[in-house]
Amino acid sequence: MIEDVAETGTGCVAGDEAEDADIRRETCRRGRAVALAPLDVDDAEPVHAWRADPVAAHEVCVWPRALSAVRERIERDRDEPDRDDFLVLLPDGTPIGHIALTDQDMVDGTAEIMLVLDPDHRGRGHGADAVDALVDLAFGELPMHRVQAVTHTTNTAALGVLARSGFVQEGVRRSACLHRGRRYDVAVLALLREEWQAHPAPILGHAGRRTTGFRSSL
Repeated sequence: MIEDVAETGTGCVAGDEAEDADIRRETCRRGRAVALAPLDVDDAEPVHAWRADPVAAHEVCVWPRALSAVRERIERDRDEPDRDDFLVLLPDGTPIGHIALTDQDMVDGTAEIMLVLDPDHRGRGHGADAVDALVDLAFGELPMHRVQAVTHTTNTAALGVLARSGFVQEGVRRSACLHRGRRYDVAVLALLREEWQAHPAPILGHAGRRTTGFRSSL
């Protein structure tokens, strides 16, 4: 599920760390101004805070959980073969979000993207940057043919950005999400490999990878 962050462990490369970070971390992908690093159990505290934010909780349809439960979930997910979770980092190493490629089916070539950003860093294009990097990984390094995004039909910011990024809305799952006693319709969008390849906007990855792809801001 994608939250409203409006626009205004796979394929890691050793030595590609966030610049000027006090604690340098191995990163897997770079965008224009953010980098993705594998999510670790020690990242549970910021992830817990981001998930507890009312806007994120509403858009992602989650209930706030105890810090210990978030830590256990991260540790369990690290061993799941069908998902990759990353911390979104600024150039100085500041963590500002959690992004993941989930429900990966290597046979069918399908996956779903989810994103939660720190409330203080929304509306600056960082969500776009992180999604670009992760989708580039999904199509450029993994055998994905279709990447899906899901969000509330009322989340006009994310829907508009997804459309500009080449995602096509395939339909609406009516009354598919229950949050705090109210039901919401959910829009399902997807980007196919050939659409990603045809999109003219440049995309940034690590050396040796393709340099054209698409832009997104979630």
